[in-house]
Amino acid sequence: MENTNVQANALLECRGLVKRFSQVTALDGVELTLGRGKIIGLLGPNGAGKTTLLKMAEGLLQPDAGEIKVCGQTPGWQTKAMVSYLPDCMYFADWMTVGDITDMFKDFFTDFDHVKSDEMCKTLGLARSQRIKSLSKGTKEKMQLMLAMSRNAKLYLLDEPIAGVDPAAREFILKTILTNYNEKGSVLISTHLILDVEQVLDEAVFMNHGKIVLHESVDDIREQNEKSVDEMFRQMFRLDPFGEVR
Repeated sequence: MENTNVQANALLECRGLVKRFSQVTALDGVELTLGRGKIIGLLGPNGAGKTTLLKMAEGLLQPDAGEIKVCGQTPGWQTKAMVSYLPDCMYFADWMTVGDITDMFKDFFTDFDHVKSDEMCKTLGLARSQRIKSLSKGTKEKMQLMLAMSRNAKLYLLDEPIAGVDPAAREFILKTILTNYNEKGSVLISTHLILDVEQVLDEAVFMNHGKIVLHESVDDIREQNEKSVDEMFRQMFRLDPFGEVR
């Protein structure tokens, strides 16, 4: 039975959540409750349902069955002010500059902290005058991270924030996340690069075939299994000789 205090403070709740695309079931009866003040890893192999879950929390997709709540509300226009979403692909026009986009976010989101965004731009080596088309893939991802983390949101949804950057930049980006999120909220990071993110996680949610297969604190995973989160992930999602996840 779930702790009622956890439920009362829940930022994200999923109950029997189902999402299908044609003949594929992307989410298959997901049960999940996430509280406040945590950095949580949403971990699983490609095709596990991680991106679909994040899009549903953002309100970009509707469930086929079950329900999902953000701060007790169904995702929609009301929850846009509570959720900061970093997608796994670029969604800005190439002709725009970094300054254009930060000004747009300032106008659109009342919780956007322009002072923080300016500080993060300096830290990340971003200039307001730079056009999107002139940025490398890794720099574009840093810019999107800056936009997402400059909001004082309640729930940060980050889809593969370190996948497109070189290993040397990953630690820097994770430190940026750690030092810039609203500590009264929580961060949900979707990734399969477990070894890189494990150092900043409070909890880990393992997904496979559209289901939650494990949700524990990182400390409990280490103590109960005598394994790191990365080792646990590799054990649970090892490949068979045909490249299929067991």
